[in-house]
Amino acid sequence: MEKNVGISFLMGWLIGIIICYLFVKKIILKTHIHQLKKSKIQLRKIIRNAEKEREFLKRKQMIQVKRKFIELRIQHEKHARFREKKTIKIENQTIEKDEHLSKEIEIYLEKNDRLKLQIQDYESKYNILKNKRIEFKNIHIRQVALLEKISNLSTCHARDKLIEILQRNIKEQAKLYIREILDKSRKNAEKEAKKILIQSIQRIGKEQSIENSVSIFNINSNEVKGRIIGKEGRNIRALEKATGVEIIVDDTPQTILLSCFNPIRREVARVSLTKLVIDGRIHPAKIEEIVRTTEKNLEKDILEIGKKNLIELGIYDMHPKLISMIGKMKYRFSYGQNLLQHSREVAHLSSMLSSELGLNAKIAKRAGLLHDIGKIPETELESEFPHAILGMKWAKKYGETIEVYNAIGGHHDEIEMTGLIGPVIQISDAISGSRPGIRKNSFESYSRRLKELESIAFSFNGVKKAFAIQAGRELRVLVESNKINDKQSLQLSYDIMKKIKNTIIYPGQIKVTVIREIRSIQVIR
Repeated sequence: MEKNVGISFLMGWLIGIIICYLFVKKIILKTHIHQLKKSKIQLRKIIRNAEKEREFLKRKQMIQVKRKFIELRIQHEKHARFREKKTIKIENQTIEKDEHLSKEIEIYLEKNDRLKLQIQDYESKYNILKNKRIEFKNIHIRQVALLEKISNLSTCHARDKLIEILQRNIKEQAKLYIREILDKSRKNAEKEAKKILIQSIQRIGKEQSIENSVSIFNINSNEVKGRIIGKEGRNIRALEKATGVEIIVDDTPQTILLSCFNPIRREVARVSLTKLVIDGRIHPAKIEEIVRTTEKNLEKDILEIGKKNLIELGIYDMHPKLISMIGKMKYRFSYGQNLLQHSREVAHLSSMLSSELGLNAKIAKRAGLLHDIGKIPETELESEFPHAILGMKWAKKYGETIEVYNAIGGHHDEIEMTGLIGPVIQISDAISGSRPGIRKNSFESYSRRLKELESIAFSFNGVKKAFAIQAGRELRVLVESNKINDKQSLQLSYDIMKKIKNTIIYPGQIKVTVIREIRSIQVIR
């Protein structure tokens, strides 16, 4: 019995559980059904909103398309109107050109008709002239035959005689014409001399500019070059500012160029660079200090050089300013010749020549030493004067005698020389400046030029002797008097001058002198 009750209780309990489960499941199903209905309603709302938005966008795009279509249509109509106007304009131009061409064609046809008439007229005239030319030729042949019969001379012989007479007359006229040209050229000598001087400067200007404005400073390595330049170039700028010299640092190994027309400044820059490289401390403050010290020392050295040269030459009582100028001549070169050495040489030569002539050798030596001090101008204004005039002014200003400053001013014929010392200085200057090899001319080229001058003279008939003298500045030609007369000697000098000018390159000028001499010798026995 208890067993049945237990089984009934379990069955009741299981049925209760099943009923509860079915009830809960029903509730859950109802909840899901409600949510599905709710989602369906929302989905319908979303679909309706999407359809409305689609209709709105569709209308908006249609409006934009219509607007774009209208704009394109307006642009197309504008372009069509513009093309229509352009087409009308081109048509009008074409019509005008057609009308113009029609007129030109009519004018051309009229001209063509006139030209045909003129050509026919010219052809008839040409035939008449041709007949007359043949007639004239026959008359000329008859006249020539008649003249040959009258003169007993053939045509060739008569032509040779006429040419000989004409040549003789032309030579005489040419000599007179040459003489007139030479007279005119002498009158215009100063003008031509200036032109020649300008041409000479153009030929040798570059070499002289480099010689007188550039010094070379050698260094051991590129490291030293970098130290001289400094950070961002400050050392080299400080050096240029302190010395007034342009310092050129290029790709050339172990070389620096110092460029300046003032040789004293270049020397200051060179010595300062040497001291800086030796010292090793290269910076703007040190550069300024060394440049100042170098300038003071160089001024003392220049004065000492001037005093030393005066003592060696035996010259006393000279103004310190002139002594300083003599010292500065050591750093000046002219045509490769040191100015101080040249001045000392002129002083010695002047002393010897004046002693032979019985003049005051001391004054001549003094003037010879000072004759080129004008080549060291201290200002740009002074450099505009000729160096002889500038030197004369300085000599007069600093207490030199009239013989000295007159000789200085007149050694290039800038002023009239009043004494005999002036010509002595002029001769000594010419000897020192023109002797072989002194001014970058080798002895071989010098002797070759002299031989070429003499050989040109000997290439003409009638030349007996030829001598190139005065360092090739004059050519003296002796001719045979029985072969060359006085008129022919004038022509010979002109021919020699012309040949020299065309075949030889020479400095300055060359004077050609033709000498014709007649000697009558009688022997008494």
